[in-house]
This record gives sequence, C-alpha cells and structure tokens, in this order.
Amino acid sequence: MVSSLDAAALLLLLLLLLLRLTRQTAAGWRRRLTTPVSLLVVAGSGGHTTEMLRLLSSLSQSYSLRHYVFAESDKMSEAKIRSFEEKRAETFTNSLFTLNRIPRSREVRQSWISSVATTLYSMCYSLPLTVKLKPDLILCNGPGTCVPVCISALLLWILGLKKVIIVYVESICRVETLSLTGKILYYFSDYFIVQWPALKEKYPKSKYLGRIV
Repeated sequence: MVSSLDAAALLLLLLLLLLRLTRQTAAGWRRRLTTPVSLLVVAGSGGHTTEMLRLLSSLSQSYSLRHYVFAESDKMSEAKIRSFEEKRAETFTNSLFTLNRIPRSREVRQSWISSVATTLYSMCYSLPLTVKLKPDLILCNGPGTCVPVCISALLLWILGLKKVIIVYVESICRVETLSLTGKILYYFSDYFIVQWPALKEKYPKSKYLGRIV
C-alpha cells in the first residue's frame, strides 16, 4: 500500500497523462489546453461512480464540458453526479455537464447469452448518443455500460467521423484479475490503467500507476 503522498504523486501522473491527450493530433484534431475538452464519463452502480468522481475531482477546467452516461435504472449514480457537480459549481462557475441515460447492457449475474442481446440493444441508444456528443475523450472504469459506449466510439473512428481517445482505469478492487469489462476493453482502449502490480505483469499493455483513487 502506498502512502498518501505517493498516491497524490501517482494521481498527478495520471492527470498529466490526460492533459497530454488533449494535445494528440490523431484524426486531425489538435487543441490547446485553454480550449475545453469534451469528456464523456461512463458511470456505474456500486463503487464505480464513487471511484470515478474521486478522479474527476482533481481534473482541471480543461475538462469543463463533461457528458455523463449511465444506465437508465441507475438512480444512485445520477444522484451522486448531481451532488458532485453542484459542489464543483461553487468553485468553477462556468462548469458544464450533461446527464445521458441508456438501457443497461448487463445486469448482475445475467447470463452471457442474454447479455449479448441486451448489449446490442443498449448500442442502439449509445451509438446515436456518441455521434451526437462526439467527445474528445472517454473515461471509464468498469461498469458494463462502458462496452456499448466504447464500441460506439470505435465505430465513429471506423466511419471516419472522429477519433475518440478511450482511457480505461481498472477498479482498485481488482488486484489479480481484470473485470469482465476490463477483459473486453483491454484490446480496444488507447490507455489501459491498472492499480496493482500483479495486473501489470499479466497484462503488459496496461500502465501501472499505483493506487490513484
């Protein structure tokens, strides 16, 4: 376990990584840090949203345009996000955000076979939403809702509409094995971040930054 000082330093490294992404020129886009970055954040039930909001609390005003996507049945995440944004508005008066709901792609303990159908159904909503928002960056950390959203972002690139950078942060509770969502998005994300060294050893593409949330 790292100290609080080490954790802060590692979090800073992640933030610098995200800031560097705003300078990417992939697919013909280049921005200055003074220009707001369109950030799409995927929230999920349980601890996923809590971890994500901890990370977002340290982001600069460069990410003032935030689009939250969560399952339409996830009332808890919606309440947490509204509370987070209300407090943030006390510091940043020009902070902008939107709330976007899509059908849940997979319920807890739902079978694999039926999950395929529900994920495809969820994509029917996430694809037009992603086309509409055209985010610069997607930040997600494990809920099943990540899958249809990130696949939709990949389709934007395949169709030549826009290259969306996908940053996946595996949950802190994943010590030795990836979540199901992580196993899928490991192959599609631009940056895959883990918080335990055992995962870095098993998944060489990942970036280990220690505990960041």
